[in-house]
Amino acid sequence: MGADREGGARRMPARAVAYATCGAVLLTGCASMPDSGDLRGVDSTPRQDTQVRVFAVPPQDNAQASDIVSGFLEALTSDDPDYSTARLYLTGKASQMWRPGLSTTVLADGPGTDSDRSDAREDRDELSFTLTGTRVATVDAQQSYRPAKGSYRALVHLTRNRKTNQWRIDRLPQGLVMGKSDFQRNYVSVNKYYFASNTATGSETQAAAVADPVYVRRRVDPMTQVVRSLLNGPTTWLDPVVRTSFPTGAALEKGVASLAPDDRSKLTVPLNGKAARVGTGMCREMAAQLLLTLQSLTPAVEQVELRSGGSRLCSLGEERIDDVAAPASAQHPSYLYFVDGKNRLVRIAAGISGTNASAVPGALGEGGKALRSVAVARDERTAAAVTADGQALYVASLVSGGSLGDPVLVSHGKTEDDRLTAPSWDAHGDLWVADRDPGDPRLLLLEQGRDEPLVVTTSGLDGRIEDVRVAADGVRIALVVAKGTKKSLLIGRIERHADTDQRAVFSVVGLRSATPELEDVTAMSWAGDTRLVVAGREQGGVQTMRYVQVDGSTPEMAAPAALTGVKEITAAEDDGLPLVAYSEDDGIVRLPSGAQWQKVVTDGSAPVYPG
Repeated sequence: MGADREGGARRMPARAVAYATCGAVLLTGCASMPDSGDLRGVDSTPRQDTQVRVFAVPPQDNAQASDIVSGFLEALTSDDPDYSTARLYLTGKASQMWRPGLSTTVLADGPGTDSDRSDAREDRDELSFTLTGTRVATVDAQQSYRPAKGSYRALVHLTRNRKTNQWRIDRLPQGLVMGKSDFQRNYVSVNKYYFASNTATGSETQAAAVADPVYVRRRVDPMTQVVRSLLNGPTTWLDPVVRTSFPTGAALEKGVASLAPDDRSKLTVPLNGKAARVGTGMCREMAAQLLLTLQSLTPAVEQVELRSGGSRLCSLGEERIDDVAAPASAQHPSYLYFVDGKNRLVRIAAGISGTNASAVPGALGEGGKALRSVAVARDERTAAAVTADGQALYVASLVSGGSLGDPVLVSHGKTEDDRLTAPSWDAHGDLWVADRDPGDPRLLLLEQGRDEPLVVTTSGLDGRIEDVRVAADGVRIALVVAKGTKKSLLIGRIERHADTDQRAVFSVVGLRSATPELEDVTAMSWAGDTRLVVAGREQGGVQTMRYVQVDGSTPEMAAPAALTGVKEITAAEDDGLPLVAYSEDDGIVRLPSGAQWQKVVTDGSAPVYPG
């Protein structure tokens, strides 16, 4: 439950704010309010600087019932680690039953509070209030964020102790509820890291690292929070396709309350006996998971050492992490590719400011076929291209003298818009594409880009796939799905199995929206381990461009500069490379960090980084 609330009533000063830079503590008391009639909301809490910590204020003697409700809601948005002050607003029994960690409900403007007029009499020893609002999201017990819609209503019931004459809350909903601005002030998104389950534990080669975003409290020892969360395992949505190298039951050693790096940026993590017998390969993967996770929170940790039972298990520094794990953000493409005005697949060295492109080696660099969309494999040795009419898909080697050959896939859709989408390569070298033929719409996969197309089942899909992008981690896929006049961005989980004849079977499951506020997504691309860049339009609005997280939340970064007429967009997982787009007004343009959009070529289209 939380404190940024709607309505025009004055804000009750029920908080204490401590400034880390000077140590000053400002403490104010609760104003008296009547215990009958409607309790109107107070203004939203403004975003605080990260140096500011907010502490809860306990209930005052003889506080009215409405003061108790407001004070309790305020206390839930403080930086009190265990909500011990918030519990002072509850009866003893209610405090024992209340589980704040079960969930957090995020509301658009914070909870409004309405009193129950039927029992609002001064001589009553019971009162109730209804919390109301509009849902934006929920965060579950695993700290996983998910967008939500609809109205919120929950009852808070109070009783007055006849001996002490003090009001306290005796019935309340489990978990927390707070407004969006309080949530943004209190919580920060952190990526936990696991490994794709199709890579061997403790292998000599790199394991594919997969990010699992969770929200932790920003100023309540987030480092220890996220380490505990990592040890508890992946979130339910991601769990079927990842593994952890921590043994079952591994946890922080008993008595460890807080973790902090030393003055050499090394973090020592003491584990319980469950981790005492791990081998060197597994231990290095455990350390890699910790190091990748902690560096997504803070750059202050450069080395991790694991210990158990007083003995050192292993250590890993950031300079050796690439020997163990391969996160998507560690991939550095050599080139940016696009189709030029001569209908050739051309390339420019990634990250340079020049505009002179050269044709790629091989048949696709010769301009023999009119092309609409392209995709380049992540090793940059092979490319796939869809013809201008959307009917045929070709795969060709990017080496001199290579021939184009026959198409690997042909659509039988009657119009260009009812044929093939742009293709996308995954981390395994497999090629994905959707056929939009209304008579036989399918999501297809060609193993290594050349085998017979396999139909991928799409459980829960409601609509037609208009665009496909596979994440570098190989376990997530982004789909633009059209239904009626609306185009939504959905994120799905890729599951790989073998049938009874040991043939590969692929499915996309767990589809969920990443852009609930957009009703017309026109272009999208992966832009990091858990981030995408999207061009789209809100209901009744103009086209905008923004970054989104795979869980549907908004990352703490500035949106790209405005650009009109965006039809295609591409970003590298390496955030040091510029965003590139195709605009029907400006051609191909790029957006270097800290700069404005710059023109690359006027007569080009279909820009892509590998993937």
